[in-house]
Amino acid sequence: MSAAAFSYPDVCTMNEHRPCIGLMLGDPTGIGPEVALKLLARSQTHDEARVLVVGDRRVFDQAARALGSPLRAHLFQPGEHIDWSALSADQVAMIDLGNMDPTVITQGAADPKVGWLVGQTLKGMTDMALAGNIDAVCFAPLNKGAINRGGWKYLDEHAMFAAWNQHQGYYGEVNIIGLFSTFRVTSHVSLRQAVDLVGPERIRGAVSLAHAVLKGMGNAQPRIGVAALNPHGGEGGLFGEEEITIIAPTLEQLRSEGLPTLGPYPSDTVFLKARAGDFDAVVIMYHDQGQIATKLLGFSEGVTLTGGLKTIYTTPAHGTAYDIVGQNKANPGAMIKAFEVATRLAAQRRSGAPSPQPR
Repeated sequence: MSAAAFSYPDVCTMNEHRPCIGLMLGDPTGIGPEVALKLLARSQTHDEARVLVVGDRRVFDQAARALGSPLRAHLFQPGEHIDWSALSADQVAMIDLGNMDPTVITQGAADPKVGWLVGQTLKGMTDMALAGNIDAVCFAPLNKGAINRGGWKYLDEHAMFAAWNQHQGYYGEVNIIGLFSTFRVTSHVSLRQAVDLVGPERIRGAVSLAHAVLKGMGNAQPRIGVAALNPHGGEGGLFGEEEITIIAPTLEQLRSEGLPTLGPYPSDTVFLKARAGDFDAVVIMYHDQGQIATKLLGFSEGVTLTGGLKTIYTTPAHGTAYDIVGQNKANPGAMIKAFEVATRLAAQRRSGAPSPQPR
């Protein structure tokens, strides 16, 4: 059954201060169910939000048994009222899609058939969010390749989410650690392609998205640093002229429009400044320019947010960790942080405050 078939008009009632977060268990070939159950085992999780798990109960139960967890899925049927206060400490509200049989899934290896079902579950949760039945989608790690080979033919999950939201305009992947966030001018393309894609409109989109997301998380005056593209910031044109001809003029125009930024700074120093607290975010020119820094400085707490869309999506910044699946070794730190970011953004929207949008 599609998650979109479920309608709970009272799930997101405004008289409840806690937002309702839809939680997807991730790809069951990896550590997704493990870190999701560890998140659900925390009392703080349920103090912050009402959590509605969407997926297959058999996957939930298998993960609970493997962890020795007392958590039990309390299933709800279409149209049934959810009395959140009646759930006991060991009960979790869940919609059982019955679409993933864990007994026929091989852990530790990407599976396109599972990738299709992961996408199917996320599509149903998106429909629920767009219908107002949940406030945000938080999902445990998935496998991009399995989703693509399974039939969801998008460059990545962010492009997939944008299509499902019928989004027009700029959107992008945001990576969040405790020290700072990064926003991308280019993302999942080859480095050769990335250099050609660095242009005024993409820089404008990334900078405006940075301001919008940080303000949405409660930072009224975000400090944004921008990385250069070339070594040493181009060394005055010796190692490339993009800083002179593209990046600096675009930043000057954005500053004149009320979007303060600093830079461009060489990428081998901009993260030192961010780590020291000079910036709340760094706008990067290509994927690994920022990912190396964020994973080095905050691997166990890194969060990926799809920024700029109507639906809030968050997930840990790490992957499915096939090397430790089934060993109860997975650190839930990034899963917890992803949930906290989703909760914070959803609460801001529920408060009635306007949601800043990228220009």
